[in-house]
Amino acid sequence: MTAANIWIKICGNTSLDDALLAANAGADALGFVFAPSPRRVTPAQVAAIVPHLPAAIEKIGVFVDVSFNEIESTVRTTRITGVQLHFDAAPDLPAKLRAHFGPELRILRVIHFAGGPGEEAAAIMQDPNLDAVLVDSRTATSVGGTGQAFDWAAASKSLFQNAAERKLRLVAAGGLSPDNIADAIATLQPWGVDVVSGVESAPGRKDPAKVRAFFASARAAK
Repeated sequence: MTAANIWIKICGNTSLDDALLAANAGADALGFVFAPSPRRVTPAQVAAIVPHLPAAIEKIGVFVDVSFNEIESTVRTTRITGVQLHFDAAPDLPAKLRAHFGPELRILRVIHFAGGPGEEAAAIMQDPNLDAVLVDSRTATSVGGTGQAFDWAAASKSLFQNAAERKLRLVAAGGLSPDNIADAIATLQPWGVDVVSGVESAPGRKDPAKVRAFFASARAAK
């Protein structure tokens, strides 16, 4: 995966205008947070946004501490094309989602890097029902959208290094911005990247200049 082809997800969208801004800037995926957050949206809000977005762009719902039934209902109501399990989900949840929705649904799971070895991600990626693992930071009060980066150097050595050879699709998240995305890509060489607060003017509000700068820096990274 070269920087020019890296998968880019802009998360925390709360309006059609912001979603279209990210789509027009070149996003591969848009994220919508269905969990307690300043960026939280309802299924009804997303159901009204999705029909106006390009068909080719992925629409991914972010879920925290919910059941299969709640995810299934939200996917059906909103017509999102992917789910991000941003919690310690039951081991059989990805399989149940895959069996119900088939291969068209993108399924991501999240791990929070805390400086240890990468066995957790490697073990998770043994699950054939997953499409990618998103590596994020966390704080005592938030599991995502923290604006804080994890230790890229440590993660590169223990987790991201040789991920492609092991057929691991790893997505870097946490504290990314137009100012540091090139360094993050150079250090981690991820399959994809995910940004929230780094392209906002306020929580849940995208900044057009930051969005465009993020894509320019990410696509030009080495």
